[in-house]
Amino acid sequence: MAAAGVVSGKIIYEQEGVYIHSSCGKTNDQDSLISGILRVLEKDAEVIVDWRPLDDALDSSSILYAGKDSSSVVEWTQAPKERGHRGSEHLNSYEAEWDMVSTVPSKKKPHTTGDAPSHRNGKSKWSFLFSLTDLKSIKQNKEGMGWSYLVFCLKDDVVLPALHFHQGDSKLLIDSLEKYVVLCESPQDKRTLLVNCQSKSLSQSFENLLDEPAYGLIQKIKKDPYTATMVGFSKVTNYIFDSLRGSDPSTHQRPPSEMADFLSDAIPGLKINQQEEPGFEVITRIDLGERPVVQRREPVSLEEWSQNIDSEGRILNVDNMKQMIFRGGLSHALRKQAWKFLLGYFPWDSTKEERIQLQKQKTDEYFRMKLQWKSVSEEQEKRNSRLRDYRSLIEKDVNRTDRTNKFYEGQDNPGLILLHDILMTYCMYDFDLGYVQGMSDLLSPLLYVMENEVDAFWCFASYMDQMHQNFEEQMQGMKTQLIQLSTLLRLLDSGFCSYLESQDSGYLYFCFRWLLIRFKREFSFLDILRLWEVMWTDLPCKNFHLLLCCAILESEKQQIMEKHYGFNEILKHINELSMKIDVEDVLCKAEAISLQMVKCKELPQAVSEILGLQDSEVTTPDSDTGEDENVGMTSPTSTFQSDSLPVLATSGARDDNPTQTSVSPNVSRLTPA
Repeated sequence: MAAAGVVSGKIIYEQEGVYIHSSCGKTNDQDSLISGILRVLEKDAEVIVDWRPLDDALDSSSILYAGKDSSSVVEWTQAPKERGHRGSEHLNSYEAEWDMVSTVPSKKKPHTTGDAPSHRNGKSKWSFLFSLTDLKSIKQNKEGMGWSYLVFCLKDDVVLPALHFHQGDSKLLIDSLEKYVVLCESPQDKRTLLVNCQSKSLSQSFENLLDEPAYGLIQKIKKDPYTATMVGFSKVTNYIFDSLRGSDPSTHQRPPSEMADFLSDAIPGLKINQQEEPGFEVITRIDLGERPVVQRREPVSLEEWSQNIDSEGRILNVDNMKQMIFRGGLSHALRKQAWKFLLGYFPWDSTKEERIQLQKQKTDEYFRMKLQWKSVSEEQEKRNSRLRDYRSLIEKDVNRTDRTNKFYEGQDNPGLILLHDILMTYCMYDFDLGYVQGMSDLLSPLLYVMENEVDAFWCFASYMDQMHQNFEEQMQGMKTQLIQLSTLLRLLDSGFCSYLESQDSGYLYFCFRWLLIRFKREFSFLDILRLWEVMWTDLPCKNFHLLLCCAILESEKQQIMEKHYGFNEILKHINELSMKIDVEDVLCKAEAISLQMVKCKELPQAVSEILGLQDSEVTTPDSDTGEDENVGMTSPTSTFQSDSLPVLATSGARDDNPTQTSVSPNVSRLTPA
């Protein structure tokens, strides 16, 4: 803790009427109330918490007193010998809560221009300041019991005097501190907030790290890697990692080769040791054969869709329809109808009348759940910390929604209001999961397409059924996907994998955001509509999104290796691909990879399981083998009639003579949900 001397800097938070209740009263049953100003300041890439009396030249005649029976008091001194044993004693002394006492009229706040003024006297016994890097915990008073107070405990077990907020409460201070550090409730005492609690990383809001001071950026990457991965990796530079090594004694002079371990240690649950994973298989170099050329077709039109509906409204030839959607996506006018089937909201074999009845039922169910949280009073919400936290996170994320789409322009846009309401209702639908960062990214395209609150909610609920494991606190789903991606990439290009490992990037953590929210921040808004509807067909194989990752990485391999990118440069380069990736090109490459693997006669068992090919002896329409040889589980890819579809070549040029799809008379029926 720094001595309370002269300090200046940019003011982040300032509050008068913050008192220390000292034990130097004039009589044995009185405590003195020392009024002061509390500030949070940014100075030289550091954040300082500073409290000092309104007048550093304290006069005992200016001090008012409170009776001993109405408060708990401790006198703070800087005697080093006392630091070790005073901490726990001080915290226990604050079990008693405050009654109302006389308040001190606050002095007129001095004019500020954004910079904190220098103080003429920094030697007051009561003045103190400390760097936020030294803060260990904050203890709060019980709600509804007199004035709000906070007790700061530092990492060297120094406990500072309690600060009592006679004018307002401490909420704004806590909010200001949370811009720089992660705070979470202690499991042992809900009144104590621990600093940089790892378990809360899943519930932290996205930040625009580029606009933050270096201190905040560094701390978030060190202490809240989940959030940093979502946004901050695109801002990673050598400067940041040099700062990381220099700002913390534990990482001082740490060689660059250890930075990947430093990062993986910080992400809870994501440290990967493939040798310890069940079913781990060493992938040796295998000749996958020639990769086929893949072509795309035009999006499915409203006319094509209508031609595949019977008189009662059932969708005919479902498999063939999914193939067409996989090959070309959907025209925008068709998405509102087709997405409900692709996401499982509507059964494929349902009639029009059955869907009308289903919508009525789901509308009632939705508004009953919405009423649950709408009817919660402010007082009830104060006693429900989970609901309160969900609302706070949702409001922050909704306010950060991408406004490049006109549907979400403006602060009071109806689209933003609906996003908030749907996400709050989802917390009622799945209260155990509640709201976690990234869910708003998955919802916003759905609401844009559906233009209906109820339909958007149920499509989102169906999508979350697929994505649920990505948002679970232990992150086992994310860990599994990173291991699977590493396995696939090693089979495709063991040399590239070896290079990544040599640069401490073998765990592919830079793909975390891709997997977490299914490329939502890597493609433009309209491109993500195309990409998602293609993935929702579940073709051409299981975990197709991992092959999309492989396709993107393969495209960047040459630049990464030829320019000898290291750990920092790889992170930076991959994340700067955002909004620069050609969606049609990536889809072509990923499908070609799937066909290449399907044709491989020696596909490793681990890869077969990842792609849902339980038998490596799988044939495709291009195979020369006869019908009798098609033994074992057939890949969905093998059912494609690629030569009968209007196509778009990998280069992006349309086929001048597209042929129409031949429609099979067989109707594929699914069991109603």
